[in-house]
Amino acid sequence: MTTNTNNTPTILVTGANGKTGRRVAERLTARGATVRAGSRSGTTRFDWESVATWAPALRGADAAYVNYYPDLAAPGAVEAMRTFGELAAANGVRRLTLLSGRGEPDAVRAEEALRTALGPSGAELTVVRASFFAQNFNEGALADGVAAGTLAFPAAGTAEPFIDADDLADVVVETLTRDGHAGLVHELTGPRLVTFAEAAAVLSAASGHEVTYVPMSEGEYASLLQEFGIPAPDAQWLSALFAMLLDGHNAFVTDGVKRVLGREPRDFTAFATQAWAAARA
Repeated sequence: MTTNTNNTPTILVTGANGKTGRRVAERLTARGATVRAGSRSGTTRFDWESVATWAPALRGADAAYVNYYPDLAAPGAVEAMRTFGELAAANGVRRLTLLSGRGEPDAVRAEEALRTALGPSGAELTVVRASFFAQNFNEGALADGVAAGTLAFPAAGTAEPFIDADDLADVVVETLTRDGHAGLVHELTGPRLVTFAEAAAVLSAASGHEVTYVPMSEGEYASLLQEFGIPAPDAQWLSALFAMLLDGHNAFVTDGVKRVLGREPRDFTAFATQAWAAARA
């Protein structure tokens, strides 16, 4: 990979304050890379809703971790990826890793838009498709409900191979700093399938207080999101996305983490035990 004059790669991390961006930035820094932490309020300003911030953040970067907000399947993501790819190519970025979701047809279209935009430049693109993050239960939108003892979600009895965000970050860093991943799609999951009811039982044991899973319909969950202040169109889109992702078509595990890192991914129970032990420390 082409690097700057100090032979140290400069890597833009978009969403650097987020669940995966923060972890990727920390690991890249530990490896000696010059990290350009892109965020709405940081030194490197980067906002997916402000195209004017993209080119300045990309200028002089050798590589980039592309973590689109709110989701690569969201309306507008295809156009955003096309524009971002064109700007990345124009600014000489040589390697990009894109975070995507597994089993999301709309996300695949956004992946292809970025791939096509980068094509003439010869820049390397790796796609990492992730399953549902384990950290959604203690850092994400479900954390408050779990803390209150109620895990409400439109998943019915579907099982999901929850991926640890630390495992995902390790994979992303490998793809950004090691050769051999150009053009590949890595699909990442945890080591086993876990239903949300089973997740609630694991979280109960780890946290020391009872967590009850409450299955909801798509419409009920959209209404719940609106009660928390999410605008109706966004709430309906998010609820439909979750219902689609958890209709059973993603209920299988992959060996993506092991193929990239040479080790097994962390189990959901190990994640929960460590996360709540750290919270009590």
